Amino acid sequence: MDRRTFLKVTASTAAATLAAGRAAAAVTSDPVAIDALHAQEFRRKRRFVKLPAGKIAYVEDGAGPTALFLHGFPLNSFQWRHAIERLSMHRRCIAPDFLGMGYTEVNDGQSVGPDAQVDMLVALLDKLGVRDVDLIANDSGGAVAQLFLVRHPGRVRTLLLTNCDTEIESPPAAMLPVIALAKEGRYVDEWLAPWRADPALARSPAGIGGMCYSNPANPTDEAIETYFAPLLVSPRKKAFANAYAVALERNPLAGIAPKLAQVQVPTRVIWGMADTIFSPANADYLDRTLGNSRGVMRFETGKLFWPEEYSDIIAEEARRLWDATKPYST
Repeated sequence: MDRRTFLKVTASTAAATLAAGRAAAAVTSDPVAIDALHAQEFRRKRRFVKLPAGKIAYVEDGAGPTALFLHGFPLNSFQWRHAIERLSMHRRCIAPDFLGMGYTEVNDGQSVGPDAQVDMLVALLDKLGVRDVDLIANDSGGAVAQLFLVRHPGRVRTLLLTNCDTEIESPPAAMLPVIALAKEGRYVDEWLAPWRADPALARSPAGIGGMCYSNPANPTDEAIETYFAPLLVSPRKKAFANAYAVALERNPLAGIAPKLAQVQVPTRVIWGMADTIFSPANADYLDRTLGNSRGVMRFETGKLFWPEEYSDIIAEEARRLWDATKPYST
C-alpha cells in the first residue's frame, strides 16, 4: 500500500470511528457519552485570533451567511454546541468566548465590561471578514447583543433574544450576591471551584444546575469542566472572571429604549417561563420596545440557560426568523 492510499484509508477509518461513536451515543441517549463527543469536537474546532483586547477563543462551523452566538455568564461558547450542530448546515456559525470567560486570554488592563465586549466583537468580525450577522444571545450575552444592535444596526440582519438582561432588570437581584463576592475576589473560588470539584453539587438545587437548568442531569460533567476549568487555571484568570461579574453591576442598558425602538432589525424573543433569575416582564418589555419585534414565544419549562437544553427551539425559531415566509409559533 503506497503512502497516499494509506492516508486515505486512515482518514476514512477515523471518520467512521467518530461517526460510530456518535451513533452509539445517540442510540443509548447517554448524555455523558454525547457530551464527551461534543467536547472533543469543540476542542478540535476551537480557534484563536489576536485582537487589541487579547487572544480571542472562538468556534466556527458551517458556511454561508454568518450567525453569531453570544453566551451567558459564567459559561462560554460551549453553551451553543447543540444549536450550532443544528444550524451549521444553514449558516456560518461563529461562537466566541467573551473577554474574561472561557478560553479567551485578555490583555493586561483590558476592560471586560459589556461595552468592551461590543468592541471586541466588532474587531473579531472585521478580522474574520464578516460584514453582517444573525445575532443569537442569552443572559449577559443578550445585553451585549442589544448594545451591538443599537451601535451597529447595519451589521445585524436579525436578532434572536432569549432570557437575558434588559434595561428594566440589569443586573437582576439574583446577581447581587455574585457581584458582592466578585468585588472581594471570592466568587470564582467560592462558587465555581466547588462546583467543578463536585459535579453533583453543581447539579443540585443549590448549584448552577438547580438555578439555571430544567433537566437535573445538567450541566453535564463535560460542560462543568469546559465552563469552569479555564476560569480556575490561574489567579489572573480568576481575577478577570471576577471582573466580568463586577462589570455587570452598572446597568449598561440604561436609557437604551429609544434607540432600540429606532432600529428596524427583525427580532424574535423566546422566553423560558421557569427562569428564577430574570422576570417574565423582561419579555414584554422587549416586545413593546424593539422597533421590529416579531413577537414573543413563551414556554413553561425553560430556565435561564434553556438554549443549551432546548436547541431544537433555537434552531426552529432562528430559521423562521431568517425566512420571514414561515409562520411563528406562540
